[in-house]
Amino acid sequence: MQAATGAGPDASANESSMSEAIEMYLLRIALLSERRDPVPLSQLAEEMNISPVSTNQMCRKLAERGLVDYLPYKGVTLTEEGAVIARRILRKRRLWEVFLVEKLGVAPDEAEDAACRFEHVTPDHLAERLADYLGHPALSPQGQPIPARPGHSETPSAQKLSALSAGMECRILDAAASGPMREFLQAQGLRRGARARVLAVAQNNALLLDVDGRTISLSPELAETIQIHLLD
Repeated sequence: MQAATGAGPDASANESSMSEAIEMYLLRIALLSERRDPVPLSQLAEEMNISPVSTNQMCRKLAERGLVDYLPYKGVTLTEEGAVIARRILRKRRLWEVFLVEKLGVAPDEAEDAACRFEHVTPDHLAERLADYLGHPALSPQGQPIPARPGHSETPSAQKLSALSAGMECRILDAAASGPMREFLQAQGLRRGARARVLAVAQNNALLLDVDGRTISLSPELAETIQIHLLD
């Protein structure tokens, strides 16, 4: 693919012309910056299994394109333009992870490997159709947040079900649980989009819930894994 020129990060043509290598660098910098910012080039090279010399050369090219700020002897930080691209790619990766795990029964680790390939060839419009089909998940199968759709902010009221008191109502966004625990929650009706109302909170913080007209009891440990959107 040819390198991107001219257009800003919101232009689909700009993303389509962005090489897979550059996308991978931006995505890896974004993930590493969650733990340390700026990201040392030595750490970036190790994570990508690429020589420090090649990493240094690529980061200088990214800086020339305005995608990173390169700080000699310190590392790199994404610019806003670079961060927009990284979030877009990460969104596609984690949406594919959800599809592969929930719809095809693929193991999370295998799904992550496959999604790393799909993320680079998925147009924005197809990613949003995938999000619609999946019910707009908030978390990947491994409990990692899925970035919001480009141009949209994260839901400000997203919180854990365990934080609610009796009488509060919410909409289920997602659950960080996996395997049998996730299957149990879905069997109880605690799936994305379900409406729930807290009927009572026990002394041990267990919850008695009304979930779409069905009364269930939920341990505090399970309630801690569920993300919700609080309803007025």
